[in-house]
Amino acid sequence: MPDIRSALTIAGTDPSGGAGIQADLKTFQEREVYGMSVVTSLVAQNTTGVQAVHHVPVDFLEQQLESIFSDITPAAVKTGMIASEEMMRCIAAALITSKTAYVMDPVMYAKSGHALMGEDSRAALKKHLVPLATLITPNIPEAEELTGIRINDENSVKTAAKIIVQEYGASAVLMKGGHMEGASAADWLHDGNSFTAYTAERIQTKHTHGTGCTYSAAITAELAKGKSLQEAVRIGKDFVTDAISYSLQLGKGNGPTNHWGYRLQGVPVQEGQHNEVY
Repeated sequence: MPDIRSALTIAGTDPSGGAGIQADLKTFQEREVYGMSVVTSLVAQNTTGVQAVHHVPVDFLEQQLESIFSDITPAAVKTGMIASEEMMRCIAAALITSKTAYVMDPVMYAKSGHALMGEDSRAALKKHLVPLATLITPNIPEAEELTGIRINDENSVKTAAKIIVQEYGASAVLMKGGHMEGASAADWLHDGNSFTAYTAERIQTKHTHGTGCTYSAAITAELAKGKSLQEAVRIGKDFVTDAISYSLQLGKGNGPTNHWGYRLQGVPVQEGQHNEVY
């Protein structure tokens, strides 16, 4: 029998398929791990924004987690949208018991700018889940929310990263620089000792719905397969770059990434695919 590794996403939904658990499961499949999901919130959203949100009861969240961990223990777990402190406490209890690799994508806003987490929940995130994280993957606005500092250059990126690891207790942080200006999209991995930069060409496109979910899910999949953190991030960076490069141009707003874009490496990008700044 092959050595089948499994990964679990704990997050909200996206019926349009570009973000949330749908994007995570697509990514797990493409990275050749068995994907499982626990739903935190049912979100009515598409490429133009979020129309409505319904949070599942915490006791039902607990039952979903029990169903997974009592049967198929995942080799790695990632979290996305978590709306309340009660949910965070429930998830933290499961993670502490399982002691599995844990990637946190601190989802605070939808691509449209719609807030998905209240201020109290952001504080609870730092208290209950950040200290358990093998890796936390904030973009610049999320890192600013977490640390309270303005991030506009490499020095401030590194300052925020040190706060998240040294003060908040995460084992490592991947600071995603897609919101910063420059010819390249640079991310910085800080493991508490050193920084590693991961760079790619900045892609001219508006079709970036679900990039954070896809990136963190790819890293989670590679950790599930036993890759080192540095190697998992490198593979994840390449995977999401291809997903953005070969955009599907779907929807009326910020379209989804292409989860099989990596299969198209070397294929010329179609004219008109890249039309706004990522």
